[in-house]
Amino acid sequence: MAPEALLRRAFEAAVAAADPRRVLPAHLPRPPAGGRIVVVGAGKSAAPMAAAVEEAWNHLPLSGLVVTRTGHAVPTRRIEVVEASHPVPDAAGEAAARRILSLVSGLAAEDLVLALISGGGSALLSLPAPGLTLADMQAVNRALLASGATIHEMNCVRKHLSAIAGGRLAAAAFPARLVALAISDVPGDDPSVIASGPTVPDPTTFAEARAILARYRIAPPEAVAAHLAAAAEETPKPGDPRLSRQEFRLIATPALALSAAARAAPVPAMILGDSIEGEAREVGRVLAGIALSVHAHGQPGRPPLLLLSGGETVVTIRHAAPGRGGRNSECLLGFALALERAGAAPIHALMADTDGVDGAGPHAGAWCGPGTLPAARAAGQDPAGALARHDSAAVFAAAGTLVETGPTLTNVNDFRAVLVG
Repeated sequence: MAPEALLRRAFEAAVAAADPRRVLPAHLPRPPAGGRIVVVGAGKSAAPMAAAVEEAWNHLPLSGLVVTRTGHAVPTRRIEVVEASHPVPDAAGEAAARRILSLVSGLAAEDLVLALISGGGSALLSLPAPGLTLADMQAVNRALLASGATIHEMNCVRKHLSAIAGGRLAAAAFPARLVALAISDVPGDDPSVIASGPTVPDPTTFAEARAILARYRIAPPEAVAAHLAAAAEETPKPGDPRLSRQEFRLIATPALALSAAARAAPVPAMILGDSIEGEAREVGRVLAGIALSVHAHGQPGRPPLLLLSGGETVVTIRHAAPGRGGRNSECLLGFALALERAGAAPIHALMADTDGVDGAGPHAGAWCGPGTLPAARAAGQDPAGALARHDSAAVFAAAGTLVETGPTLTNVNDFRAVLVG
C-alpha cells in the first residue's frame, strides 16, 4: 500500500471510531418512567449526537436544543439545532446558551436532562456572566487563542466568565436527573475541561483564572478584570448538592480513536500517547527525532512502523499578520523541516484535526513525504519562512498534499501518524 493511502486509512479509522451515530446509542441511560426528557448540548458533534438520540429513542416523547459550529448541522425532527461561531463566540451562541439554560430550569425530580457534550462547546455555549458582555468574552477568547495557553488554561478562564459553564448547567437543572454523554477532545479526558464542563463540578478558581491571564500577559477588558477580582460567585465545586444528580459518560476518546487507527494499519503500529501537548512546531521536531531513531537504530521499534499520537498542540502567534494554517499543519511543517535537515529518509506523515478543520481551514491538515518540501519550493514557497509567519497551509497547498475532508461531525482532537518505511 502506498504511504499516503496507508496514512489516510489510519486517519479515517480514527474518525470512524468516534462517529457519534455509531457509538452513542450504547451509552444512553434508561429513560424516565413518567417524567419529561429534555435534550440539550453543545459542540462540533452536537447535531449528529442529537440525531442519534432521536433514532434510538424514536418511540419516546422528547424535545430540546443543541448548538453546533456553523456548517456542522444535520437534519433532526424533534431536537432543534442552532449553528454558531467557533472558536470565537457570537450572538447566535449566546442566544442558544440562554435558551438552553431556560429549558433545563424549573424541571422536576422525575425529569431527565440528556446533555450532549463535545469539543468546541466552550465557544458555542457562550453565555456571559452577569455584568459581562459578549464583546468581553470575544476579546478574552481571541487573546487566549493567540497566547499559546493550553486548553486546560483557556477553559479555566472561560468558566469564570460564564453563566453556564463550570457546572452551572447542571446546577440549573437540579433537581432533575442529568446524564451527560461526552466526546472528549482534551488531553486526559478531564470532564471539567471538555466544553468547559457545564455539567460537572469545577475544581478551578477565580484566582487561577487571574493567574493564567497574568502568565500570558493578557490585559482583559476592564469589566472582565473587575469580575475576576470580585470573585463574587464561584463555580459549583465537588460536593455541591445541586450536582448530586448528575452523571457523566464518555462515549468516545482520543485513545479509542488511536487504537482503531492502529488496528486498521497493515503494518505494526505504536501509540506514543493520546495527550501530547506543546508548541506545535516543537512537537513536530520531537516526532521527527523519534522517526529518525526508528529508521537509523530500530528504536523504539523496527521499521516498517506506524507511530501514532494524539493530544492538542498550541500555536503561539508571533507574527503581526499570521498566514493560513493550523496547529496540525504547523506541526507537520516543523516535522518536515527537521527531517530534511537530517537527510533523506523513507518517512511519511499525516497530521490532521479529527473534526475536519485545522485552524481556519477548510483543510483538516496535511501529509508529507521526502518529496513534499522540494515540490513546495519548486512552486515558489519558502517552507522555513512560512513556518516563521504561521503560513504552513500554503506550503502543503503548493505541494498538493493538503488533507480536505469537510466537517467530520466528531472531534477527538489532533491525529498524528508517522510511517517509517
